[in-house]
Order: sequence, then structure tokens, then C-alpha cells
Amino acid sequence: MRLKKNSRENIIGFTYILPSLLITIAFFIVPIIMSLYYSFHEYNVIQPLHFIALDNYKRLFKDPIFWISLKNTFYYTLIVVPVQTMLALFLAVLITSCKKNIWISVVKGSLFIPVISSMILVGIIWRIIYNPDIGFANAALQFLKLSPLNWLGTTKSALPSIMMVAIWKDTGYFMIIYIAGILEIPDIYYEAAKVDGADNFQKFWKITLPLLKNSTLFVVLLGTIWSFQVFELVYSLTGGGPGFSTMTLVMHIYNSSFRQFKMGYGTTLAYVLFVIVVTISIFQMKLLKNNDEGIY
Repeated sequence: MRLKKNSRENIIGFTYILPSLLITIAFFIVPIIMSLYYSFHEYNVIQPLHFIALDNYKRLFKDPIFWISLKNTFYYTLIVVPVQTMLALFLAVLITSCKKNIWISVVKGSLFIPVISSMILVGIIWRIIYNPDIGFANAALQFLKLSPLNWLGTTKSALPSIMMVAIWKDTGYFMIIYIAGILEIPDIYYEAAKVDGADNFQKFWKITLPLLKNSTLFVVLLGTIWSFQVFELVYSLTGGGPGFSTMTLVMHIYNSSFRQFKMGYGTTLAYVLFVIVVTISIFQMKLLKNNDEGIY
């Protein structure tokens, strides 16, 4: 009787998830399988598929733009992820340590506004800010008696300029995650530390930071995935230029697939990106795995 009841409950539960499951299969699983199939073909949308085995993958290793975009993407990720993680943690600790008042709520809201803004809109706004003639960025430099910069027009400054926009936009989201993690830490730990004479830094280092390992893992993983998928900012600010100084992997995938109509090669690049992201994510999970060592 109990077995029959459990079977009926399982069927009802499966019925509830069936629509979402079908959507996931149709719009996520099937395209992933089809993309893998296309990566072994020469395909330009118009002409029929032509099987070329591993030629796309061999071509990838001889593609200089691939190596440039890979280097730019890694450089972008290695700078953006640590900076936005540390900045988000600093802001979260600062905000949670302040007494609750209307100004703290205003600050949190202001920091979260960039998160809910359209990435393309953000790119357009910052392109105006970075304008060498009328932009606010150079106006600020001139006010400080510094030489103006062509922020997006030189190979040395273009990618760092995009990084600053990405950090500005995403830090508020990660800050909220850290605030939620800090608020879940029981006060008893801090009270015990206070009794033992611990100062604020010791409380942070021995209690707050270790107990935020799950939050940090999530922030770093998500930040890494977002950084490797950066596209809209590059597209709206520089288009991959000047030269190839801001060309990223996703930008290269876009150009190969939708500008050059080399869909087979584009899907090959996408799968290489997928393997890189999964490999780095697994490494980060092992490096930042949750444990309770170091708690005060």
C-alpha cells in the first residue's frame, strides 16, 4: 500500500516538473548535442553540412586570434574576479558593521543599481563617459591635473577600461551575497571572541572569513563563469578592438559564427570554452572547498 502511494506521489511530482523538463531538453540539452555535432562539420547555414572530422579542432590550435582571445580572457578573469570579490566582501563587512539607518539602505540600493541595468545600456553610458573629448573620465583627470587618456582607443588602456566597468557593474550583486552570508553567522561566535579579548580584525579573520567560505566559493565560481563569458561589454564598448586587444573568446565565437558564418568553427570554439570553464570551476571547488578550519 505504501509502495503504491509512493509511486503515485512520484508520478504527480514528475507531472509538475515535466513542462520545465521538456523546455530544458528542447532549448538546452538538444542545442548542446547539436552544437557538438556541428563542431565536426563545415557549416555556414546556407550550404549543407560537410563532415570534416577533427579539422575544426586542428584549425583552432593554428588560429592566432584564438590564442589572443584566450590570453585576453584569462587576463580579464585574473584581474576582475579577485578585485570584485575583495571589494564585494569589504563593502558587505562595512555595511553590516554600520548601524541600520536610511542612509545604509540608500548606499546598498545605489550599489545594486548597476546590477539590474542592461549590459548594453551600461556599455553605451560608459562609452560616453570614456569619450576622450566630452567624457566625465577625462574631465575628472583634468580636475586632478592629470593628462587625459584615450580610454578605449589604445591597446594598453582598452581592456583595463572594460575591466573597471565590469567590476563596477557586478560588485553590488556579490556584495548582497556576502551580506546574506554575514547575517547568517550566529552572534554567539562574536560574543565568545569579545569575551576572549579579540579585536575587530581578529573577529573578521578568525570568524567571518572562514564562515563565508561557501559564499566565497559561489562568488568566485560565478564571477569566473561570467568573466569567461564576457561579451556585451566588449561588443558595446570596443567590438574587440583596437586591433585585437580586447578580443575575448565569446567575441571570437560571435565573429566566427555570425559575421563570418563559420558555424562549425564557432561551435568548436564554444566547446573549448566550455571545457576550460568546467576545468577551472572544478579546480576552484577543490581549492575553496568548505571546511571549518580556522574558526576562532
